[in-house]
Amino acid sequence: ALLCSRMQPPKNKNTEKPEPFYRLSVPKQKTSSDIINEARNVLQTVRTRRPFTPTEAQRKLFGSGSSRAPQNRPPSVFSLHASSFDLAESRPVSGVRLSPLDHKPVLVVLAKDEDSFISLPKPPADAAEVRKVSSARARLFRRTSQGNFLSAKTVPPDQNKEELDPEEPAMMNNLCRSNNNCLAEQRSNTPFNDESRQLICNERISRLEREDSLKGTSGKFLFQLRGESDQMKKPDTSSSWPSSAGWKRRVTGLEDETRINESEEEEIFWHRKILPILHELEEVEDNIENLCLACTKLYQALNEGNMLGKRFKRRSVLLKILCKLVDIDSDPLCLKLAKIILAMKVDGKNLLSVCKLAFKICRNEKNDYIIQNDRLLDCLLEVLRTEDLQKNNGALLYCMGAIKFMSGNAVLLNEMVNKGAVEMLLQLVKQINNIKENDTYFSNLGHLLVQLTATLRNLADLPPARCQLISNSAVSELCVALEQRMNDKDVCTYIVRIFSKLSSYNDFCAALADCSRCYILFLALLNKHQKQQDLVIRIIFILGNLTEKNNQAREQFFKERGSVNTLISLFQTYHELDLNAQKWYHERGREEKNHPKHPSEAEDVLIKLIRVLANLSVHPSVGAALAAAHRIVELLVTVLEYKSVDDCEELVINAATTINNLSYYKIKSSAVQDKKLHIAEMLLKLLMSNNMDGVIEAVRVFGNLSRYHEICDFIVQKKIYKFMIALLDAKNQDVCFSACGVLLNLTVDKNKRGLLMEERGIGKLVDCLQDFGPADWQLACLICKTLWNYSENITSAASCFGEDTDTLLALLTSLLDEELALDYSLDTDSRDYQKLYWEREFKPVAEKLLGRIQSHHSFLPAVTITPF
Repeated sequence: ALLCSRMQPPKNKNTEKPEPFYRLSVPKQKTSSDIINEARNVLQTVRTRRPFTPTEAQRKLFGSGSSRAPQNRPPSVFSLHASSFDLAESRPVSGVRLSPLDHKPVLVVLAKDEDSFISLPKPPADAAEVRKVSSARARLFRRTSQGNFLSAKTVPPDQNKEELDPEEPAMMNNLCRSNNNCLAEQRSNTPFNDESRQLICNERISRLEREDSLKGTSGKFLFQLRGESDQMKKPDTSSSWPSSAGWKRRVTGLEDETRINESEEEEIFWHRKILPILHELEEVEDNIENLCLACTKLYQALNEGNMLGKRFKRRSVLLKILCKLVDIDSDPLCLKLAKIILAMKVDGKNLLSVCKLAFKICRNEKNDYIIQNDRLLDCLLEVLRTEDLQKNNGALLYCMGAIKFMSGNAVLLNEMVNKGAVEMLLQLVKQINNIKENDTYFSNLGHLLVQLTATLRNLADLPPARCQLISNSAVSELCVALEQRMNDKDVCTYIVRIFSKLSSYNDFCAALADCSRCYILFLALLNKHQKQQDLVIRIIFILGNLTEKNNQAREQFFKERGSVNTLISLFQTYHELDLNAQKWYHERGREEKNHPKHPSEAEDVLIKLIRVLANLSVHPSVGAALAAAHRIVELLVTVLEYKSVDDCEELVINAATTINNLSYYKIKSSAVQDKKLHIAEMLLKLLMSNNMDGVIEAVRVFGNLSRYHEICDFIVQKKIYKFMIALLDAKNQDVCFSACGVLLNLTVDKNKRGLLMEERGIGKLVDCLQDFGPADWQLACLICKTLWNYSENITSAASCFGEDTDTLLALLTSLLDEELALDYSLDTDSRDYQKLYWEREFKPVAEKLLGRIQSHHSFLPAVTITPF
């Protein structure tokens, strides 16, 4: 019986029951035979490079390739001044409304009583006190009108020694009360704000503290004074509130007493720790370095005094000071200011402005180093975690934009992962997905989603982030966003870029393959944005990754409605674009040095599109269907017609590989069979090239096509068989295997067997058996089958095999000796694998060939050999 090579796929792990490719297992050490078998497998999957995404030259809210028109998107460049902040947000309010956000309100009952305690202010006991208050007011207004950002500067004690006598606490108690009454009266007649009233009291308390510390006055007196002066901050109850002792008797519960003590401690801390730093800010206003140091001390002091957040009573004073410093155009200083303002939990216009400030700082890549050292990221992540998505979507946009810029820095990127940014961002994606298209916020949140997905794309580079993306169901949420934002090319591009990066990893690729809707979404995007090359090429790359190793993914994609038609339409579109580009180039007669770079954008799409077809064709039923798709085969052959392997190697070789896969299916309706002669002519050009990878692919296709008599005649007519014999000298197992397959099919025809005698074909086959036999039993088996067919009508071993007869006899004898043939230095698994091939593939054919040669050798009696 004759042996014909249909180039059957080897019996390796690829033909066993498929397992999920993402299942982790201990990898087995591959033998040389394993590697060769995978490389030479007739039905090959194809790999390719991930599409390259160039880094933007400048950091912007939206990249240069954005589909958003400039007038329809928030700006990346803007001016920011102190006037951009709204200080009314933090203006002190009445006693009824004054309650810390994070604590239980105090004196609820009393607060209700306050409204009924309003009475007319009483005249001051001493007219001199009125003049003192008026003098303090004049100083305050004078400072404000002069543009001094520090409106709460204390007055040195030596300038006002005559105003207060620390030896007389009773007089001072009366003085504070009379001041309070006077202020109440003036408030009813003068546009004098709460902050100014507080500052007057602050000045008096500051002076008292200095004198108290100098003269050793008891701390109890200072507490008493502060308790009395607190009455001045209550706008409507100055004359009706009882004394400090009486007021405390009305407070019930330990919690209220604790609150009073906390307030008193805050007053002391403000004057002793905060005010000196504020004075320092004023004194070093022209020195950026000293301003930054002062801001650092201020943040530390505020944090130490628990004065960050919204509960701090003097927020408006502090915010005014900080916001005025924004006008000093210094990124290091603005970084310090942004950190403090964000820590003070501002909202509304102030939150928007401070997020813009952070965005402006992060936009400059040169600031990355100072940002690393100042923990701005913590503040911005806190904004994302706590602020309302719809109410503050503008602020969140610039906050997310700043974080996106940070993610371009490797150090900050790792810091984000360690701080749980991945989970936080996915939660934000989920919240945005809950906003429906008819919602008024839907469009604006699209801008935010662009920043968010761009950041996730950068995070996807890190292994810990990839694990978090999988564990937090990133695939499902991003698919929902993709479906909802199908008309937003920017959002779609960034999500597809995320999938493009992550689908190169088996675990994520498996999670994506399990999301059944992803195939429908990808097809919809391809049909909608067919000429958007940057989007199309990444979707095709993802589909190539999904279909490379997963047989279920191949079948599922193929069964989606319109999947093949979509691929054909894309093939035609980018084939025409490539032809037009090539025609445009040749018409202008460009010089050689100005040749266009390969692969071009159109060629790159075709490379990855053909890869999908090659991967799909590995599935038996899908491959058979594609082999019958005449338009697909026509397009593949067209690539071989107009494209040289020297112009675009990957494109031509991918086309040849796909044709090879499709030629494996010998079905009646095969389009490959109909065009086999034309394909052979195109392959001849590739076979004669200097590109060894291209030569190997062409030989593989000839290995399948040579099953047809017309192709065998073509091989003889074009003397391609001589080329196949010459390839046996390549000293490359894979090349020898492919060439031997073609020669095997030629020997089926008895009229073509004599061709092996030319170019020393028999001797080269024996050399290959000697060189590669023990390491590659599949190749050894193929050589023995070729020699078996060749020697079918043998009459004499010497006349048939010539001078190589004795070498062949000795070689077959040694290779059939199990102890000599099998390498027992291998580990158990590898040895068993080798033995399996030796027993099933090589041994049966080699024994029969040895018997035939021995039976026709001159010194041995003839032995009858049963044919196969």
